[in-house]
Amino acid sequence: NMAAPMDTHVCEISTDISGVTVVQDPIKGKCLHAARAFKEGEVIFKEKPIVSCQFLWNAMYKYTACDYCMCSMESAEAMSRRLSNNASLVLPFPQCCSVKPEEHVTCPYCQVVYCSKRCRQEAWDRYHRVLCLGPSVNDPEHPINRLAETWRNIHYPPETASIMMIAKMIAMVKQAADKGSLLETFAGFCKATTNQEEHMSHKLLGAQFQDQLELLRGLMVEALYEDSLDQWFTPEGFRSIFAMIGRNGQGIGTSSLSVYVHNCDALELPSQDREQLDAFIDQLYVDLEHESGSFLNCEGSGLYSLQSCCNHSCEPTVEPAFDDNNFVLSMKALRDICEGEELFICYLDECERMRSRHSRQKLLRENYLFSCTCEKCTREAEDPDVTSSDEEEEDAQIDEQ
Repeated sequence: NMAAPMDTHVCEISTDISGVTVVQDPIKGKCLHAARAFKEGEVIFKEKPIVSCQFLWNAMYKYTACDYCMCSMESAEAMSRRLSNNASLVLPFPQCCSVKPEEHVTCPYCQVVYCSKRCRQEAWDRYHRVLCLGPSVNDPEHPINRLAETWRNIHYPPETASIMMIAKMIAMVKQAADKGSLLETFAGFCKATTNQEEHMSHKLLGAQFQDQLELLRGLMVEALYEDSLDQWFTPEGFRSIFAMIGRNGQGIGTSSLSVYVHNCDALELPSQDREQLDAFIDQLYVDLEHESGSFLNCEGSGLYSLQSCCNHSCEPTVEPAFDDNNFVLSMKALRDICEGEELFICYLDECERMRSRHSRQKLLRENYLFSCTCEKCTREAEDPDVTSSDEEEEDAQIDEQ
């Protein structure tokens, strides 16, 4: 039993959920509606996840994030040097970097990193007392390390989920004073049928998903078995929880460099200096993409109560953003929204949502297990099922997966 390392005063990360109401629809289930009118670009609500974690490969590749809030902890300059493979790169206007290394702390037992004492305390109080490996942190035979290593060998980048999300959920229940309330919260996320669960497991783990699931379940039992959660540790229960995080997990991306660029954009500069700075940043992003491709952020996923109530549309009215360089999700209006209007997000990325109705439907059925009946799909229902050669190639890749 390790004593709390830790700090008594804990301040809150800013959130605001007053702008929305959850409505129960007899056909669609939970829906999210605007409680008042919003202008395009306005933040409709901000929420913290129930649980979140950084992806394992992302962490292994030295994207340093706070274990609790997923704040990007590298300075903007250090991140730029690493991602551009240019150790002598110097960023102008260093005051635009918001990272505060003097506030960074570690767990005194296992050296997990946090951006602040507040985050270290939150983690300890919620889950880290159970997950702290202490002196076994570098022991490859420790069950939690074996679980992480097994997952990395199954699920390669680009990552979309993490087995450590389930480990964190179990740890949270183990530490919770009110276990029933937390279990009820987790039970509120979207359920799936047995066939859908198997399909989602196949998407995340590949053709051998049943063997892989059983391997992961055995390691999870060895690492974290808990009597009050015995249903999660059965083959059926474990598959259900696994499919639930695959289906409901919202991707999280944080970057000290993005915050730096945003702060640079806000500087009041003479026009010539502004042009030079903009050209420098444009070239920096070209160099980053050339060296590191699209992997520019600390990446992970989380379960969000309100975001998970938003239904999909191929013409979304809102979109999530992570402007605070941490796990706080800001839902922003893509156009003016009226009071009482239902809010829709899009499960497809910007390129995917520009594809034909046929291709969009195929992607949604494969990845999210439903057929879309949004206004755009309804309008295009009579369109021929025509796809470009590029789309046909991508469709074939979906089928292979």
